[in-house]
Amino acid sequence: MFDTDFWREVFQSIDKNRTRSLLSGFTVAFAILLFAVLFGLANGLNNTFSEAFVDDAANSIFIRSGRTTKAHKGLQAGRRIQFKNEDFDYIKSDFEPSIEFITSRIYRNVVANYKNEKNNYLLRAVHPDHQYLEKTKISKGRYLNQMDMQNSTKVIVIGDLVRQDLFLKEKDVVGNYINLSGISYKVVGVFKDDGGDDEERIIYMPLTTAQDIYGNNDYVDQINLTYNPALDLNQAIDFGLDLEKQLKARFTVAKNDQRAIRISNMAMQNKGINQMTSVLGILILIIGFGTLIAGVVGISNIMIFIVKERTKEIGIRKALGASPRSIISIILVESVFITTLAGYFGLLIGVGLLEWASPHLKTYFITDPSVSQTLVLMATFTLITAGAIAGYLPAKKASQIKPIVALRDE
Repeated sequence: MFDTDFWREVFQSIDKNRTRSLLSGFTVAFAILLFAVLFGLANGLNNTFSEAFVDDAANSIFIRSGRTTKAHKGLQAGRRIQFKNEDFDYIKSDFEPSIEFITSRIYRNVVANYKNEKNNYLLRAVHPDHQYLEKTKISKGRYLNQMDMQNSTKVIVIGDLVRQDLFLKEKDVVGNYINLSGISYKVVGVFKDDGGDDEERIIYMPLTTAQDIYGNNDYVDQINLTYNPALDLNQAIDFGLDLEKQLKARFTVAKNDQRAIRISNMAMQNKGINQMTSVLGILILIIGFGTLIAGVVGISNIMIFIVKERTKEIGIRKALGASPRSIISIILVESVFITTLAGYFGLLIGVGLLEWASPHLKTYFITDPSVSQTLVLMATFTLITAGAIAGYLPAKKASQIKPIVALRDE
């Protein structure tokens, strides 16, 4: 049952010793506050890294061509490296076990017209697999498919902002025709992309269609792929290096020529990010738990002092017939109550500071800093436990001394 007299004594003791109670609460609140802020900042950095690649598959590899910067095997520097369909087929067949999805890209700038609306957009001609490399989310209709590739169909998939620009408030977009630089294409789908506005102002068409219409050749500007998810980061990095080596040999490019064929492997970036976040996480843990230990020591010392200060009070209670158990209980409950209240207060301030500072922290590459309430509650529970143990031991000792001895204590 709820003992009102017991709790009245607890609150009277807290009120009578306000300075002591405030010092105990401040120690706990500050420890939890600092703990929450540190872990919130660490989570904010992790969010920044995650958002940087939100619109691309995490296992992507981008293969770009350029010009040679070094003479090699009798060939002069300055040669233009041009990828073709046969290079796409070579990569797809020779490295098949290590590849999940693969696509080529052709880039064009086009003027799009629909009724009275007109605007300039980037056109990407791609294979159907491109949908999974860019994490394209189809909101209406469908994406490009293999039949479109085989038949060089004049169909396109448009970004949601293209739809808003050209179709305004029209709802029935799929099935309509858009004029791209003088040629009509049927809209078969509308997509959304978490990469932002720029990604949703893109128009996709089958790669074979673009090759037939914009050049009548088999050239491609870029080849992108995702490596097999079964590969770990080191295996994926080795795959990327081997792919670069084989392509340089195929195009007779010097091994140390860094501009002729450039391969960006997300595995290398992910490995670097993982290493950095691991080191950061360890530092935050050390600092956070160091702060927590300081709080434990602080609350423990305060509780020992509190019991020592109340020795005479304990003697009077015993002289009036109080049992050792009741004496220990009132001290422990007071300690746990102050620690819990202060810990929750520190959590509220910490979360509030993170929310207030969130818009300003983006300048420092910290996005949406937040902290797990479970983690902070565990930290608070640790302080409560430490406070309870720190209060129990001296309280038990004090409750066992004789009243006359306790009353003589200075």
